[in-house]
Amino acid sequence: MKEKVLEIWPEINWIQNEELKEKVLNCWIYAIENSVLSADDLKVIPFSLLIKDCKITFMTHKRTAVHLAVEMAKIMKNNFGDEIKIDMDTLIAGAILIDVGKLLEYEIKDGKLTTSDAGKLVRHPFSGMAIADRFGLPPEVQHIIATHSKEGDFGKRTVESIIIHHADFVSFDPFKG
Repeated sequence: MKEKVLEIWPEINWIQNEELKEKVLNCWIYAIENSVLSADDLKVIPFSLLIKDCKITFMTHKRTAVHLAVEMAKIMKNNFGDEIKIDMDTLIAGAILIDVGKLLEYEIKDGKLTTSDAGKLVRHPFSGMAIADRFGLPPEVQHIIATHSKEGDFGKRTVESIIIHHADFVSFDPFKG
């Protein structure tokens, strides 16, 4: 399974800290092993069940959000210098993990992918954070997972979470109807 996860997530290797890299990898292995979906399914399912006839795949959206977040962080660090502190390993780990909980939200009914009853009650920011906690991810990464979507709108986001929040929505909003 490790090879399958690294095949769909080569960006995991961008994480410099080996322990953090291993924990991110283990989160994805766990999520896939406890999902109705396989790693290969993630390359073909739509990235959102909220968008009618969505042709953008889960992995295309996810990897785009990671790349956008990394590029935004690099530009910010280049332009703002020492005035801004961005932990790139935390940013990359968080960006890769923000939707890991979605794998636990899904079920297949009548041959169709849908959100399970449990998924309707416990959205992916919460299930994703629980997975991250299970594998000992630092609070800074858990914070990103918990605050990347609308659930984070009422609290304070770290710089890394702000970047990822915007990268996620930049690769989501153009496809809404």
